[in-house]
Amino acid sequence: MRRAVLLGLLTGLLAGCGVDGPPEPPEPKQKPGVSVTGTVEVGVSGTL
Repeated sequence: MRRAVLLGLLTGLLAGCGVDGPPEPPEPKQKPGVSVTGTVEVGVSGTL
């Protein structure tokens, strides 16, 4: 039990000091407004 607690503390300290990799900046926020992306297809199909 004591080993599990020590391992948990060690893991927490290592993750807190950046051992898991260099810091990454957050993604830029989207600017306010409306943006529409995609494709539109219009047509008539069928048989008479």
